[in-house]
Amino acid sequence: MERPRHQGMAKNTYMRWRLPLVCLLWEVAMIVLFGVFVRFGPEADAHWEEEKQKKNITSDIENDFYFRYPSFQDVHVMIFVGFGFLMMFLKRYGFGAVGFNFLLAAFGIQWALLMQGWFHSFENGKILIGVENLINADFCVGSVCIAFGAILGKTSPIQLLIMTLFQVTLFAVNEYILLNLLHVKDAGGSMTIHTFGAYFGLTVTCILYRPNLEQSKDKQGSVYHSDLFAMIGTLYLWMYWPSFNSAVSEHGDAQHRAAINTYCSLAACVLTTMAFSSMLQKKGKLDMVHIQNATLAGGVAVGTSAEMMLTPYGALIVGFISGIVSTVGYVYLTPFLESRLHIQDTCGIHNLHAMPGLIGGIVGAITAAAATEDVYGKEGLIKAFDFTGPYQTRTPSVQGGFQAAGIVVSLLMAFAGGALVGAILKLPIWGDASDENCFEDDIYWEVPEDEEGDVYHMHNPDKAASP
Repeated sequence: MERPRHQGMAKNTYMRWRLPLVCLLWEVAMIVLFGVFVRFGPEADAHWEEEKQKKNITSDIENDFYFRYPSFQDVHVMIFVGFGFLMMFLKRYGFGAVGFNFLLAAFGIQWALLMQGWFHSFENGKILIGVENLINADFCVGSVCIAFGAILGKTSPIQLLIMTLFQVTLFAVNEYILLNLLHVKDAGGSMTIHTFGAYFGLTVTCILYRPNLEQSKDKQGSVYHSDLFAMIGTLYLWMYWPSFNSAVSEHGDAQHRAAINTYCSLAACVLTTMAFSSMLQKKGKLDMVHIQNATLAGGVAVGTSAEMMLTPYGALIVGFISGIVSTVGYVYLTPFLESRLHIQDTCGIHNLHAMPGLIGGIVGAITAAAATEDVYGKEGLIKAFDFTGPYQTRTPSVQGGFQAAGIVVSLLMAFAGGALVGAILKLPIWGDASDENCFEDDIYWEVPEDEEGDVYHMHNPDKAASP
């Protein structure tokens, strides 16, 4: 006999026509837009042989694909596996975490290729794409995955698709302002990806505040196996973060330096996270929430300055500080934000992405302002900050000021965009679940009977044993 569904589910969350309609219409729109605008870039086009002769290139190995594709693979795994599994900690929302992350990322990369293409690679009426465009599209979607963490378990798939549509658009605008107009350096996206994505998501979840979410309190926790799945996501993210921060850096010393700085910062972050996780618990035991999340804060916080001459010991200091800040945030700030500011942050993105993102922006501004020819060399300084063309008279101190301005712009874009999108998602037409049915997979997913009867009630043996 089929297990009865949640009361009121058909009224609030019926997706049979709405979700297929949105998915199919939007994918048809992508096909049309790609057909009109998108073409292969010179290094992916069949005219590559002519391009080689024009640029005196003697070997196919100089095609950017062979430099960038390994990093692209790593970043791609982070978006679809790392973020997806990291959010599987909820005891009854594993399908929703990894499945909806899959959905929004798959749609998001298509829209990002268009939006970023119109801003950065639009030539003669066409968007020319290559492997670097794929990496940047993944970066863009990374900010959406971050925002998803704040509203995890509380929104319908249609709401997530609408949020992705708007957030990708705003991300592309913010990225253009920072990278092209302000000419800031942000290799690992501390400002463009993490600060923007996190504060956008926090603003959305604040607008979507659910006063009766306590009715779902029993489902907001984890069980042993869900924490293990989340830890898989953590390890994938932690291992590949050096690729994330160095993926689009200039070939040579900048890319090499970005990987080393990130590597060092991540390593230091693990030790301080472990230390403060134990220190802040009454019995001195480690909290898996801290280990899954705060250990990654070093990668976020070193993002902006990754390709600068931060030095290995400087990267260790950044990781040291960010691990402490993130862990303290999970213990003290998350409860405060929910009780006082009505910010219901499911995954704690304020601690993993928002605060470390701000740290990253500040460290980047200071490191840029302190740059000298003695440290970089004359040519190295010009190359590191691209002091050429209209920016050839810019000094490191001025660059530091523009870096700081980038933080402010990202925050303003996040708050304004998040408020707008939150207001749209608050409309009662998108099929989101009632408060008592949040964090529950079988609202939107077919859940196997053994999962419904046993695994879903591992936290309550009496329910699992009942007929």
